[in-house]
Amino acid sequence: MSPQELRAGASLAGVFGLRMFGLFLILPVFAVHAPQLAGGNDLVLVGIALGAYGLVQAFLQIPFGMASDRWGRKPLIVAGLLIFAAGSFLAAGADDIWTAIAGRGLQGAGAISAVVMALAADLTREQHRVKTMAMVGATIGLSFALSLVLAPGLYALIGLGGLFSLTGALALAAIGVIVWLVPGVPMRVHGAAERAPGALRNALLDAQLLRLNTGIFVLHLVQMAMFVVVPPLLVAAGLPLAAHWKVYLPVVLASFALMLPPVLHADRRNAGRGVMLGAIVLLALAEGGFAASGPRIAPLAALLLAFFAAFNVLEALLPSLVSRIAPAHARGAAIGVFNTTQTLGLFCGGLMGGWLAGRYGAAAVFGACAALALAWLAVAIGMRPVNRIGGGSFTIGTVKGR
Repeated sequence: MSPQELRAGASLAGVFGLRMFGLFLILPVFAVHAPQLAGGNDLVLVGIALGAYGLVQAFLQIPFGMASDRWGRKPLIVAGLLIFAAGSFLAAGADDIWTAIAGRGLQGAGAISAVVMALAADLTREQHRVKTMAMVGATIGLSFALSLVLAPGLYALIGLGGLFSLTGALALAAIGVIVWLVPGVPMRVHGAAERAPGALRNALLDAQLLRLNTGIFVLHLVQMAMFVVVPPLLVAAGLPLAAHWKVYLPVVLASFALMLPPVLHADRRNAGRGVMLGAIVLLALAEGGFAASGPRIAPLAALLLAFFAAFNVLEALLPSLVSRIAPAHARGAAIGVFNTTQTLGLFCGGLMGGWLAGRYGAAAVFGACAALALAWLAVAIGMRPVNRIGGGSFTIGTVKGR
C-alpha cells in the first residue's frame, strides 16, 4: 500500500472508530440504567431505544450513499457527523425513555456509514482494497470491544447522560479527522452516478450482494439482541456492572488474536468464502451455547469469546467483499444498500431482543439468534467461489469482468 492509501485507511478507520465507539458505549449499560428513566421498565421500549438508531439509518443510508456519488463524500460525511452529534446531545438530557428514543433516532439520521466505506474504496487501488476494508471493519470490532470494557467504569463516573455527551464530542472530533487528515477524493469519482441511472436497481438485485446483505442484517440483529440480555445476565451471575470489564477485557483481547489468522488466510490463500462460512458456524454455535447456559460467569465468558471471534472476522470480511463487487460509479449506492440492511438489523435486533426477553426470557433471545445464524448459513453456502485477482486480493464470481 502507498503512503496515501495507508493514510486514507487509517484516518477513515479512525472516523469510524470515534463514531462507533461513542455509539457502542451505550450498549453495555443502557438496559441496566433504563429503569431509572420514566417508562424504562418496559423491555420493548428499551429494545426500541437501542434499535431506533438502526431504523432511521435504514431509511437514509441509500440516499446518503447516492448523494455522495453525485456531490462528493466529504461534505456528506461532515453533515452526517453534525446530525449524529445533535442526537447524542439530545439523548444526554433525556429523563424518560421516549426522549432517549428520539435522541437515538436523530443519531441514526447521520447515516454516513456507506459514504465512509465508499470513500475508503475511492482512495485505494483494487488490489489493496480488502486490506483497507479490513482496517475499517476491524476498527468497528475494536470500538465495540473497547466500549464493552470501558463503558461500565465510565458510566459509574459520568452516568448515562455523560456517555451520550461523550458520544457527541467524539463525533465532532471525527469531523476534524475528515477535514484535516483524510486525503482528497479523485474528481473522476464525483458525478459518475449521473451516468449510471440503474445503479440502485443493480445494487438491490445482484444475487451475490443479496447474500452479503442478508449476512450483515443477521450479524447486527444478533449483536443488538444479545446486548439486551447479556449485561443483566452478568449481573445475575454475581458480577456488578462496574466489574463487567473483568470479563470483557480478556475476552476482547483474545478475540482479536483469534481474528487475525483467518482474515489473513482469507486474503492470502483465496479462502474468503470458506472463512466466512466457518465464522457463521461459530456464531450459530455460540448463540446455541448461550441458550443452553445459565447465569454463570465462566460459561458466559467462553461463549462471549466465541461470539466476538466470529463477529470480528465477519465484520472485516463482509464490507470488503461488497466494495469489490460494486463498480466505482455505483459504489456509494451498493454500500448504501449494504449499510441499510446492517442498520435494519440493529433495529430489528433491539426490538426482537426486548420483545422475546420480556415475554420468554433470555434463552428465547439466544435461541432465535442461533436459528437466524443457521438460516444465514443456508443462504451463504450458495455463494460462488472466490476468484483471485492480481495483488493478493479477492472478489466473488464474475465481477472482475464488469
